[in-house]
Amino acid sequence: MSAYPRSHPRLGHLLCLAFFTAILGAGAVARAAQDTTASASITIPECQPRSGLPNFFAKLEAGGPVRIAYLGGSITEAWGWRDLSRDWFAKQYPQAKVSQIRATISGTGAEFGACRLQNHVLSHSPDLVFIEFAVNGAGATTRRAIRSVEGIIRQIRRHDPATDVCLVFTISSGMTGELKQNRSPQVVTNMKTVADHYGVPTIDFEPEVMRLILDGKLVMKGAAPAKDAPATAPKVFSADGTHPLFDTGHQLYLDAIVRSVPALKTAGRPGPHALPAPLDADNWENASMVAIDTPGITRSAGWQKIEPPDGTEKSQRISQYFSGVWAASAPGDTLEFSFDGVGFGLSGFRGPSAGLFRITIDNRPPQTATFFDSYSYAGRVSHKAWFYPDDLPRGKHRVKIEFLANLPDHAAILKKDGLTYKAPATAPTPVFQLAAVLLAGSLVP
Repeated sequence: MSAYPRSHPRLGHLLCLAFFTAILGAGAVARAAQDTTASASITIPECQPRSGLPNFFAKLEAGGPVRIAYLGGSITEAWGWRDLSRDWFAKQYPQAKVSQIRATISGTGAEFGACRLQNHVLSHSPDLVFIEFAVNGAGATTRRAIRSVEGIIRQIRRHDPATDVCLVFTISSGMTGELKQNRSPQVVTNMKTVADHYGVPTIDFEPEVMRLILDGKLVMKGAAPAKDAPATAPKVFSADGTHPLFDTGHQLYLDAIVRSVPALKTAGRPGPHALPAPLDADNWENASMVAIDTPGITRSAGWQKIEPPDGTEKSQRISQYFSGVWAASAPGDTLEFSFDGVGFGLSGFRGPSAGLFRITIDNRPPQTATFFDSYSYAGRVSHKAWFYPDDLPRGKHRVKIEFLANLPDHAAILKKDGLTYKAPATAPTPVFQLAAVLLAGSLVP
């Protein structure tokens, strides 16, 4: 709906401009001027402060030191909004020593985040935790998405009730269809459900990006404009529809944070945050990440500790996140453990050599899985978190993992993502490499 009166439009326009200038300043005038464009159809709030970030700002104003944790995937792992926001807070509060806790692993969502939170975030005692899982969390079921995000919030609250939390919602091209209809993607709606329950503030990067696209000022995916491109040419958000370019997408993300600061700063009062009853009693607040050589995990004789797979140390800092990597040496090697909880997964490595493994839980029919996926198509080896797809009844479960002799059907897996498999001259030898066991629960010795 237009912000201007329908009768006497010119007079209404002038009155509105004068009003916005006097009350809200030039920034609101810019927004009002856009209300007759396509962007006016996007009314999703950019910031919902809820209980705000009172402890974080109180500590900033007191002179720190202040630690900001960034828990997320590749969008946050990249040099971009993470570094830009830390630098911005440091500049605004020069008397405070603002540092960051980088807890980012590409291609991972909230399930893995819940399992590794203690090791990668809470052990460093953050004052504020930014959580970014909107893009990578899209594949989870609604119940699993809510359970895992709720588990993250509850772990933080139990660790230190004074720690502030903020959920941020990034955008990818697959989300634009819903956003054009002025609807938040389902994964964002799931996360907002948790935020409402716990009073956790949210910053939605998506609406402003969508407005600029609808107004023809931004394209979601494309090559970066030439240096001599006209100033009026649309800017490019990303090269692939997901990962923002530094000068455009990441800057837009920072701008959204900066615009949200006044509301986040004034909402709520310093002090411990309440911990209400859970939305889902089977949430992942007891999630954990367990090293492969932990007592209680039984390995067959063929398992060997190895160096991190090629490239992962440089690209993903594997040794900083995991205590070691283990590999099965032959088909038939097994890994067995018991746990008390509602779900489990494995932290392993995708790549062209990633073989099949069989999972048997309790007396359920065995399932076969692999770490190979469409991101392995060019010989790329990288970390991947795999989770058993079914939610389990709360209680004790026995798990057996067996390495098989076969490679997965590469062509069929790549075809699902519209890719064509080019078979190598020599088929790779199957491998099975693990960094940790992931539990929505706790290991039972």
